[in-house]
Amino acid sequence: MGLRIIVLAKQVPDTRNVGKDAMKEDGTVNRGALPAIFNPEDLNALEQALRLKEKYAGTEVILLTMGPTRASEIIREALYRGADKGYLLTDRKFAGSDTLATSYAISLAIKKLAPYDLVISGRQAIDGDTAQVGPQTAEKLEIGQVTYAEEILGIENNKITIKRRLERGIEVVSSPLPLLVTVHGSAPACRTRNSKLFMKYKHSKTVTELQEATEDYIKLQKDRPYLTIEELSAADINVDSEMVGLSGSPTKVKKIENVVLAHKESKILSDQDKDIENLMKELIDNHIIG
Repeated sequence: MGLRIIVLAKQVPDTRNVGKDAMKEDGTVNRGALPAIFNPEDLNALEQALRLKEKYAGTEVILLTMGPTRASEIIREALYRGADKGYLLTDRKFAGSDTLATSYAISLAIKKLAPYDLVISGRQAIDGDTAQVGPQTAEKLEIGQVTYAEEILGIENNKITIKRRLERGIEVVSSPLPLLVTVHGSAPACRTRNSKLFMKYKHSKTVTELQEATEDYIKLQKDRPYLTIEELSAADINVDSEMVGLSGSPTKVKKIENVVLAHKESKILSDQDKDIENLMKELIDNHIIG
């Protein structure tokens, strides 16, 4: 039984290095000012897809990401680890999209890539921490969803069994396919790069990257078509321009505050409620919590 799995992934700014230039004046993230990484929980999701590929012969794993040209870096990372193909959803019209606009564009791209059995993504991205894009995409696709997945246990008779990690324990659920699954950070970590796959795909490029490359790369691409990372524009997926970008995004970031934690004197507290209340007030007043 071969499956067709679409893995949703995002290249995110490394929020461990947030500085004063992290936000633009319009309230959007200045991604050019921060190092870009593969969203951690999306790597957990990729690992679940790759395990299904190993378990069910004929399974195809496709990585789909939305972002600027440099987001193709995480597609190459997915190819190095075992994915079969990647698509970059990119267009200036998508700039500034919030979760609602992003899920709209992604759902249209998934429909273009249909048929599929599973859509798998990380629970949330570290640059927003909303955990909204996966569920919103499932709603727009009009398919079922299972969130907080820790392990996909198996698929039989067109029904998938999943172990979920919840706040106070775990549960095992079953659902018919097709299905969208969001994967919790407690799921197994993604495997490292495979050296043979790295050598095979290290010259993979998008059309935009090819246009900026040398003739040698263009010839290589013609000789080895599997190296092409396909791009999908707003026109390719027939988006309504008013539904994407800033115009399609009701969520706006008002401001971002950089909180610097510095070690000062220590405090010794008693078990009195008053001491605890005073500590909480101090932490809130100093913007350390809350």
